[in-house]
Amino acid sequence: MRLWIAVHLPLLPLEVFHPNWSDETAAVVLEHTRVMAASQSACDAGVRYGMRRGGVLALLPRAQVHERAPGREEQALSGAATALLQYTPLASFTGDATILLDIGASLRLFDGIRALCRRVRDTMRQLGLTAAISCAPTAAGAALLARHVRNNARILKEQRLHCRLDRLPVAALPATAPYLDWLEGIGCRTLADLRRLPRAGLQRRGDEHMLDALDCAYGDAPELHAWIETPPSFRQRIELSERIEHADATLHVVQSLLAQLCGWLAARHLAVTQVRVQLEHERGRQAVAPTPIDLALAEPTWQDAHLIRLMKERLAQLEIVAPIIAIVLEAARTEAMAPVSDKLFPEPGGTSEDYRRLLELLVARLGPGQVLHASPLPDYRPEQANRWISVMEPAAPLDARPLPPRPAWLLEQPVALAVRQHRPWYGSRLRPVSPPERIEAGWWNGLLATRDYYIAEDANHCHYWIYRERIGDVDGIDPHWYLHGMFG
Repeated sequence: MRLWIAVHLPLLPLEVFHPNWSDETAAVVLEHTRVMAASQSACDAGVRYGMRRGGVLALLPRAQVHERAPGREEQALSGAATALLQYTPLASFTGDATILLDIGASLRLFDGIRALCRRVRDTMRQLGLTAAISCAPTAAGAALLARHVRNNARILKEQRLHCRLDRLPVAALPATAPYLDWLEGIGCRTLADLRRLPRAGLQRRGDEHMLDALDCAYGDAPELHAWIETPPSFRQRIELSERIEHADATLHVVQSLLAQLCGWLAARHLAVTQVRVQLEHERGRQAVAPTPIDLALAEPTWQDAHLIRLMKERLAQLEIVAPIIAIVLEAARTEAMAPVSDKLFPEPGGTSEDYRRLLELLVARLGPGQVLHASPLPDYRPEQANRWISVMEPAAPLDARPLPPRPAWLLEQPVALAVRQHRPWYGSRLRPVSPPERIEAGWWNGLLATRDYYIAEDANHCHYWIYRERIGDVDGIDPHWYLHGMFG
């Protein structure tokens, strides 16, 4: 089934300066000295579309007045389309700040049309944009409904689509703009009236584009689309409309960039393993070097929820030396997206990806030097056979050669044991239950160890790893015994 979602951004000229998650302020956007967009607080104060700058300042002397920025609108629209690629690889632009998504093959993946529309709306909200979303069997029909139907329409059948389109005013079709006076003069007020007119006469008095647009909206003609293509690498920059004094206040902007990153990753079938963020400061004579933030991921990911958690922890701990004026996010290292696990039963206690994400969250919160894991070394001495490194660094491979049993808990320093009746004592008499394992090494660095290790058992049947120091064990002198580890 062919199904389309149209995402219309009616407040795009305003929200490139004031995203919808920012504080409500009286803001106005001018085009050719006249108001073409205004915030709700400005409208409540009496600002109207078409009003001149002087009238706005007379009503709101402290209103934030901006000149329309087509470049910023184009960048924001492109970023929104990139973020939406995580729901379908088939997306295209149409006029009047509208994005079209072919989601016929995505419905089952995202649990149906309602859930998918809800996720699309959440993504737009994360970008700071207000979206009008409609769904229809044709792309042009979905776009018309998104622009001109107040309540979001979800239409799955062509017959119902025809009924909804028939009630739209004829001015809703952009191709009729040059002929509105003539159409109104002959009593053509809705799209249903336009369809009832003789096609030959309509084509002579109008043009073929008007009929083609009408047929595409009703599904009577094929639609052609220029699909959005993603670049081979991801690097996006957002210039802030005002300076930010604290790093954690940039979280909303970073979230919008991460949403775009995840859309790019899904479209390219990639997963990211390192994300680099730069917080830009003043330029020019008083220039300050950007503040870098590097997120190194132990497990590749292509979803933004985990990245947002990590970035939130890093921003909360970051101290900046100057106000932030722009933010740059870059996918520093990527790899092919791993396929979804095909196991019938889930891993007990969560998947390996869940474990890796927990470690990354701990590293972001505590620092890379506070979360460690073991990395074995080729050394026979137990206290020298391991070093602790950050979990973000790969551990050395384990030696494939089999070793005698080793305790789960190795003491940091061996504990000297008392000797009673020529036997080691630790709460009770320790009885060796294994043959001796001789370790004699360390002559190359001066840390010589000459020991005989045993697995010993006490009166409560607990097992310990003890050793006897062979140096000095002569002339009938009791040997020195040490406790080095405990078995679980």
